[in-house]
Amino acid sequence: MCGVFGIFGHSEAANLTYLGLHALQHRGQESAGIVTSDGDQLYLHRGMGHVIDVFPPEQIDKLKGTTAIGHVRYSTAGGSLLKNAQPLAVDYARGSIAVAHNGNLTNAEALREKLEERGSIFQSMSDTEVIVHLVAISTQRAVEDRVADALSLVQGAFSLVCLTEQSLIAVRDPLGIRPLCLGVMLTDPSCYVVASEASCFELIDAKFVRDIEPGEMIIVDRRGLRTSHPFPTERPRHCIFEFVYFARPDSVIDGVSVYEARKNLGRSLADEHPVDADVAIAVPDSGVPATIGYAERAKLPFEVGLVRSHYVGRTFIEPQQSIRHFGVKLKLAPVAAVLTGKRVVVVDDSIVRGTTSRKIVKMLRAAGAREVHMRISSPPNQWPCYYGIDTPTRSELIASSHNLAEINQYITSDTLEYLSLDGMINAVVKTGGGNNGTSQRHLPTLNAAPSLSRESFCDACWSGNYPIQFVPHPRHRQMRLLDT
Repeated sequence: MCGVFGIFGHSEAANLTYLGLHALQHRGQESAGIVTSDGDQLYLHRGMGHVIDVFPPEQIDKLKGTTAIGHVRYSTAGGSLLKNAQPLAVDYARGSIAVAHNGNLTNAEALREKLEERGSIFQSMSDTEVIVHLVAISTQRAVEDRVADALSLVQGAFSLVCLTEQSLIAVRDPLGIRPLCLGVMLTDPSCYVVASEASCFELIDAKFVRDIEPGEMIIVDRRGLRTSHPFPTERPRHCIFEFVYFARPDSVIDGVSVYEARKNLGRSLADEHPVDADVAIAVPDSGVPATIGYAERAKLPFEVGLVRSHYVGRTFIEPQQSIRHFGVKLKLAPVAAVLTGKRVVVVDDSIVRGTTSRKIVKMLRAAGAREVHMRISSPPNQWPCYYGIDTPTRSELIASSHNLAEINQYITSDTLEYLSLDGMINAVVKTGGGNNGTSQRHLPTLNAAPSLSRESFCDACWSGNYPIQFVPHPRHRQMRLLDT
């Protein structure tokens, strides 16, 4: 769960990358980085924290050039350390290259060991550094061929942007697990942008062109834009959790409006699991569109029963005297006027460990709710993700070891129901409807992505059906999820 951004051919490349990363901040809050190129050399700055903290104006001024890439990071097991922040930038025999990556490589451990045996020295715990080393040792001449050669050796999910002194490269893995899209600046159609989500284009006055296709590589340099497909064609398997939770609601990913998909998830949830209630409320912010859909279909009033604080940082000082449910209270506050004496339906996108849901239910009851009915707009989360999502081990996922009745008892709700796997997938496919009626203004040389179907999605964290198998390295008892 990270965000990547790239821009080619703009006098304010660093400023626009800063704004693009700000709009992608929801995809990663631990660190941020930007690398720019002036045609002769690369300039890098990375730091821990939010984009606004990492890049004060005086730092942006030092990032010279007309081409840039950027990254916002949410770490997995690699650790929240500056050495793991991206983009990674190196000098090697053919020049300089910087890489920013969203995804996870399932064979990173094996590749890393082989590279170390031949003398490679690693300075981070990120699997992205494996890609950098593979590019450096490739025998291909053109930089795009070196990148393709390196990526032909990796397995897993990768949506990445690469920067050299004179070119910008964007690549999406053959399954298209993580999103990546292409745009152009409204003021200069020769200035191209790429990003994890098109929702950041509006902020910088760019227009969405299309999603980068699974297995596609886009190269932009002084000759313009060209595209290739250097990997064998496979059936796409887009991450459906993007539509449930990760992406911004105003994004359109692979032809599907995230906002409309979430409303359809709520409608399907109401069809499958109605309940006699007085009001429907959301767990903000990600649960809001699904709650709107649920309330609409169930003919219930939608109310703001929980108010979220938008000023909570990653760290805080807890009073010495213990306050019950302090962490949840810091982020969410109940609205007693909405809850008192009411039978309440609470819609959330998922339950992971169950601890937060339990605290929310108790908070709502303390605020006066007569009944609390939990409804989840996705199936029970039973399996970890190996493709770039920060999920805990399977033993920490409450749905992997407890049935519905046991989870309901633990979180203390009156009733608990999840959307079915079929209901979730069909709701997103229905939203797509080909291209969801979205106007996609394509460049003449580029092709539109195919329509989505039920088989277009990765649902491994619910079904355990992994499109790319992970084989643990012999040195490790279990997978170490490397961060990107």
